[in-house]
Amino acid sequence: MRRPQFGMQMFKDRRSELARQAQGSIFILPSHPDMLRNNDVHHTYRQDSNLFYLTGWEEQESVFVFRPGQKPESVLFVRKKDLVRETWDGFRYGPDGVTANFGMDQAYLIDDFDQKLVELIKGADNIFYRFNIDPSFDTRFLKLLEERRLSARGQYNAPVRDPNELIGEMRLRKSEAEKKIMRKACEISAEAHVAVMKATRPGMNERELHGLFIYEAFKRGAGREGYGTIVATGANACTLHYTFNDQNTKDGDLLLIDAGAEKDFYTGDITRTYPVNGKFTDTQKRVYEAVLTANKEILKMIKPGFAFNKLQERTVEMLVDTMLDLKLLSGDKKKIIENLDYKKYYPHGVGHWLGLDVHDAGSYLLKNESRQIEEGMSFTVEPGLYIPIDDKSAPAELRGIGIRIEDNIVVTKDGCENMTAKCPKEISELEAIIGRG
Repeated sequence: MRRPQFGMQMFKDRRSELARQAQGSIFILPSHPDMLRNNDVHHTYRQDSNLFYLTGWEEQESVFVFRPGQKPESVLFVRKKDLVRETWDGFRYGPDGVTANFGMDQAYLIDDFDQKLVELIKGADNIFYRFNIDPSFDTRFLKLLEERRLSARGQYNAPVRDPNELIGEMRLRKSEAEKKIMRKACEISAEAHVAVMKATRPGMNERELHGLFIYEAFKRGAGREGYGTIVATGANACTLHYTFNDQNTKDGDLLLIDAGAEKDFYTGDITRTYPVNGKFTDTQKRVYEAVLTANKEILKMIKPGFAFNKLQERTVEMLVDTMLDLKLLSGDKKKIIENLDYKKYYPHGVGHWLGLDVHDAGSYLLKNESRQIEEGMSFTVEPGLYIPIDDKSAPAELRGIGIRIEDNIVVTKDGCENMTAKCPKEISELEAIIGRG
């Protein structure tokens, strides 16, 4: 029998905390849909993050129903135990395996979900369900909700709310156990990046470097890539979410790699940019040092009580200074910022929450104002400059340069811990190891 990968106490504690906040509510969390890649071939399955966060459950075709303060409180609907299907698709726990191994009060077959939910939903003051993850399940859920309302003769009108209102806020603050896993994910990610740096040489294909990152990450214990890896040589780096990864590197080009390893469902998210031939040109160095300066200054600013949006404001100020210095833009700095003219060369934010998802759950605003940074929060710091190859208004020597430098931090009581500090980013460090593997 396959044993659960994770100790169940952590998940029980999370459910207890959610129950404390949401007495009288019901949470309906379906598993992530099993997605076809093409014809009858499926993408490798990965569980919905909220469902995993509360249960540790990894199988598809499941629904977790949580009813704080009611009995049964935790209910999991799962596929039946089927030895024939297990021959084809792998081990299944079945309902008996769920109650024996996952700390659930009750488990049923997924085929019984429609019948059971109408009863389980009775008495709930609030229903927490997230739409637009699986449209077919949305339709199913709305049909069942209407059945419940009809059976109550119009006396049941519980609102449907997004579970991230509560679960997202819980996920935003990382426990010590989560920090430990994230440090490992970042360590694996950093070491895989270093291995790619050492192997990089002109003439290599982006796909070849991508494959090397995967190999080095998996060799160190990663379970998956945390997201679609970006390996962008030359002007490809000016496409923020470049995905082709199929061009050959050229002597004199910069290489931008945005890649992270997922360990125990938590991911790292590192970006490094460096010359394919191991030596920055004076022009590349000038742009790179400006982005690096912004990266390091933002890291120094992070501490509890500091408004998150101030990090972006300061990043924009520094990068606009660079744009003016490089003659990418001209005019009044204040007006450039007010008019968002800088977005031509810096179109994204300086960071995002990090955890179970690479863009993790949690609100950036509280009462329509930027939230303050708190101890235990984890996010990225990733300033960048991107000068399109066809930008005729930019100095010719700058065209096609795209640079991003991204680190992963967790907030401490008086600052932050850079979990990706071991991934080189100083010019001297990079030039010392690129192509030296």
